[in-house]
Amino acid sequence: MDVRIPTSCSGNGNCRECLVEINEGGELLSARSREEDHLQGDFRLSCRAAVETDSGTIRCQTLQRGAIRIEEHGVSLPCLDEVPPLGPAVRRDGDRILLDGDEIDRTGGPLHGLAVDLGTTTVSMRLVDLETGRIKASQSFENPQRFGGSDVLARVKFDTDHGGRLLRRTLAGYMSRAIESFGVSAGSIYELVLVGNPVMRDLFFGLDVYPLGQMPYRSVTEQEFRDGQHPDTSLSKRGKQSLLPIHPNGRVYTLPLIGSHVGSDMSACLLATGMAREDRTVAVMDIGTNTELVIGNRHKLHAASCPAGPAFEGGQIQCGMPALEGAIERVRLEQEMELEVIGGGCPVGLCGSGLIDLLGELLRTGRINSCGRLTDDSERFWVDANNNIYLTEEDISQLAQAKAANVAGLHLLHQNYGIDFSDLDRFYLAGGFARHIDLDHARRIGLIPDLPDERIVQVGNAALEGATLALLSVAAREEIGKLVRGIEHVELEMFPEFFHCFTDGAQFESFHCRITEAII
Repeated sequence: MDVRIPTSCSGNGNCRECLVEINEGGELLSARSREEDHLQGDFRLSCRAAVETDSGTIRCQTLQRGAIRIEEHGVSLPCLDEVPPLGPAVRRDGDRILLDGDEIDRTGGPLHGLAVDLGTTTVSMRLVDLETGRIKASQSFENPQRFGGSDVLARVKFDTDHGGRLLRRTLAGYMSRAIESFGVSAGSIYELVLVGNPVMRDLFFGLDVYPLGQMPYRSVTEQEFRDGQHPDTSLSKRGKQSLLPIHPNGRVYTLPLIGSHVGSDMSACLLATGMAREDRTVAVMDIGTNTELVIGNRHKLHAASCPAGPAFEGGQIQCGMPALEGAIERVRLEQEMELEVIGGGCPVGLCGSGLIDLLGELLRTGRINSCGRLTDDSERFWVDANNNIYLTEEDISQLAQAKAANVAGLHLLHQNYGIDFSDLDRFYLAGGFARHIDLDHARRIGLIPDLPDERIVQVGNAALEGATLALLSVAAREEIGKLVRGIEHVELEMFPEFFHCFTDGAQFESFHCRITEAII
């Protein structure tokens, strides 16, 4: 079967974009070439890996297996009725195109902008008409930087150990192809608003990320802000410096980060959920490889991050995968196994919502205990034997650790703020897969607090929504910038109770009951 693999050097080994992950049969391929010295694990460059046998099976996957499902029209967010009027930084004055009032082009053509949520595991993009505010197209794909590690600290180490900004160049290549697929002139794209956690953001901008891997885990921009060298922690650069196919005089801009590993993606979430006008007590939990948390209201806000890892996005799970076609997204263990698959075809693996369903059902039916051990003493639970899809106890352990990080973060942040979970008026559950998780199962396994459905709002990719709002409104950027400067960042690792909360959070039990008992 012919598979199109991204490349921009015609197979010369220079662009390093033609990444494939070898799932089986790696020993049947040629030895690594010098162009592949930077790759770890089972990753190869397809143009350098030659088949050296006449028989045998080789299985591989590209890092663009298909479009990841993203929410185009999720639930109504509070800010959508109150956001300042359309007022992008780019506007037209006759045939003059102005950026912040300065002329950057002369044309009668369209004005386009891009909103980008740069996640550790996935990248989501929107093409927006800056004159009407209409979303014209969207695309998402797996972050190709995965060859440098599945979590942010692994990426920090890789970027520190390898010269040449390989992570940045590889990402730019994939983003460029996604932009080109929108089918509009590169010269018509005048601004790109990008949000992401501090590591992803700084890698994109070509900054040194080494400080984010060492205590006190501060971006160079955060340190410069603290030293009084900059008014905030936002970043921008001209289009010609971005390595992307946009207007050379255009701009790439990112919202300010909040602190440490709480990034501009959370700033975008706060913009999307209307936190600058919120008087109620709310929590925002953006679940991902690096989960970010904020609680409070416009008068007082505390923030923290949790290094949850990629397990709930399908990473480090033997049959895990992102929310692509073929991913099992729903599981029911009745008299017969009931599975729902994205796209409706044969299942290929389990995505985040399917993993939560499976854990919840295994716990409900007594097939695992609260420690995550299979009660029949088997090594794995078969989800679909015909398609070789299963869950092992090691997988369950990975999911338990990811959950434990989130639980510890929620508990300690609320404790530091001085409230109980029952004091929350709203709990916003954000993130790529969070829009699709079953709340009953999420509560059953202890991933989220035991709050009633009416207090929980699944807002999907609020970071992308916030990036879109920032793209369309300079006033919205100013509003969120002012809010961010007043947020108190809480360092969870400094709490003496952290280890206890983490250990306790690894249990598959009701979150609220378990934490209450621990406090007593």
